[in-house]
Amino acid sequence: MRHSSDIALVPILDDLTSRTVPYVRGVLEGLMATGKRRIVLNMAEVSHVDTAGMSFILGMVRRMRECGGLLSLIDVTPGVLYSLRIARIVDLIPVRAANTPSGVPELDPSVLPLWRTTLPVNAKDLHAARQRVSELAQRLPFSCDEVFDLTLAVGEALGNAADHTCGEGVLATVTAYPDRIVVEVTDCGDGFDGNALPDSCDPERGRGIMLMRLLVDSVCIERRANGAGTLVRLVKLTA
Repeated sequence: MRHSSDIALVPILDDLTSRTVPYVRGVLEGLMATGKRRIVLNMAEVSHVDTAGMSFILGMVRRMRECGGLLSLIDVTPGVLYSLRIARIVDLIPVRAANTPSGVPELDPSVLPLWRTTLPVNAKDLHAARQRVSELAQRLPFSCDEVFDLTLAVGEALGNAADHTCGEGVLATVTAYPDRIVVEVTDCGDGFDGNALPDSCDPERGRGIMLMRLLVDSVCIERRANGAGTLVRLVKLTA
């Protein structure tokens, strides 16, 4: 299991049935009790979900919504995906099938941005920056769940920038295009290449990067061109 301040990735290692549901429910309830607002279930090892499993998923969707959170499923096998479609669960929460191609199409250099905004970030008030990014994202055709995920991913990037620098000089630039939003977080730290994590990398930072990749369509982390600090680029497609 991997988690950050608001996010948890939970691997489900057996079929989701009346036998296994009580244990999984206990794990998720424990995460919710610690303040996790975004829980992602990795379903790669699940080949069957019975009626108890379906009821459990629907119940957790409702409970997460009630506390302002979101549950989603990733790496769903074909048979389970078929059952989730029959139960209309795919209409309620984000569900990603196994072997879904990753990556985003290259941005056409001839396409001009719809708008661009740069925000100075107060390291002592990251909530204000997250809220402003959320408000900007709502100007584009994103669902509430997509805005929620983008905001959490930006929060991870901002938290890393604040934690691993002097806490000053952090900027967030939000750029809207017809098919995507791009958020770039820059800092004035020592610089960090997150596209090739070394074994000695800070485990917390590594988990944060992995979780960001679950929440948006593309994450690029590299040293700034001038050599001073890190650039984190998050891309979320609108379709």
